[in-house]
Amino acid sequence: MALIAIIDDDPDILDASSLILQTKGFEVITASNPDDGYKIVKENKPDVIILDVIMNEPDDGFFLAQKFRREKIMTPIIMYTSISKTLGMQFDKGEMVPVDEFVEKPISPEQLVAKVLKFVKQPVEK
Repeated sequence: MALIAIIDDDPDILDASSLILQTKGFEVITASNPDDGYKIVKENKPDVIILDVIMNEPDDGFFLAQKFRREKIMTPIIMYTSISKTLGMQFDKGEMVPVDEFVEKPISPEQLVAKVLKFVKQPVEK
């Protein structure tokens, strides 16, 4: 069973994303801040990381993604963002933002599952 780590400071996003993925048969672990997020990734080695851009600081997600890559953690990262809608900024994947996918919040359940399935096989639904 694929393990998905969700790191986001918004409890509603954590709960909704977890529920959606669990009903599709994925195992989910969560953290609400970058420090705990780093720990759950190091300890559990998830198959996919879903990471929010803004947590305690406006760029926590970027720094955490960079930290994972510096430490050779190559787990696919899907980054949740609402910055481009709010501020009109666009981000590109690359060294500065080493993620595999950007997803605008809010995300539909279908889109969330489709993004995760780009990196892992479909588990058996519960």
